[in-house]
Amino acid sequence: MIAIIGDIHGCFYTLKEVYKKIKEKYPNIEVYCVGDLVDRGNFSHEVVDFIIEKGIKFTPGNHDYMFYFYMQDPQSFWGRTWLYNGPEKTLESYDKIEEKLQNHLKVIKDAPLYFNLNDCFISHAGISLHYKEMIDGDFDKNIESTKNVIYDDIAEEYGILWTRDPLLDIGKLQVVGHTRLEKVNYLEKNNVVYIDTSVYTGNKLSCIVVNNNKISDIISVPTVIEDIG
Repeated sequence: MIAIIGDIHGCFYTLKEVYKKIKEKYPNIEVYCVGDLVDRGNFSHEVVDFIIEKGIKFTPGNHDYMFYFYMQDPQSFWGRTWLYNGPEKTLESYDKIEEKLQNHLKVIKDAPLYFNLNDCFISHAGISLHYKEMIDGDFDKNIESTKNVIYDDIAEEYGILWTRDPLLDIGKLQVVGHTRLEKVNYLEKNNVVYIDTSVYTGNKLSCIVVNNNKISDIISVPTVIEDIG
């Protein structure tokens, strides 16, 4: 049994509230996140600090990668793309904390693009139908042989950080963020659950609890206004 939190987007106080609820109900549960830790909300560096402090495992989102690559090379594809995707709050959050910035960038770069667990498969945007021929069949075996391709495709619109295509039924529950919805949404036909509930627009931050590829609980908290005000 594990808990998985949706896209956080700099909403530190809301993250603290949902984490508190998770641990009150499931004290020993391992906690994951589908990424997009930074941008939009007011407290990006506090969010990354909290993720590190609590040992929350995460798959980086496209916003996390844009942030990372901008800081390495602002003229790169990722760096230039970030300028059109709301970097202002993140830049303000990291102003004058260079040492912490470098550590956080390393944490983001070192995080895996997916977790293939017995309970489910976790990534930011999911495994697109684009990969059907490569991955169909014995998923656990084929995902490893396709790993390098998936990593090479991170900038592609069908890639694991960006896709909004229909997702592949991989034979186990896929847990993804990236696509903003008002509430957690499970699609039975391809066994995918979308858990980005648009915290930075003032809606809520959501977490699901998964046990043996089944959603056993949903925990949500409304956006704390300080995170976006």
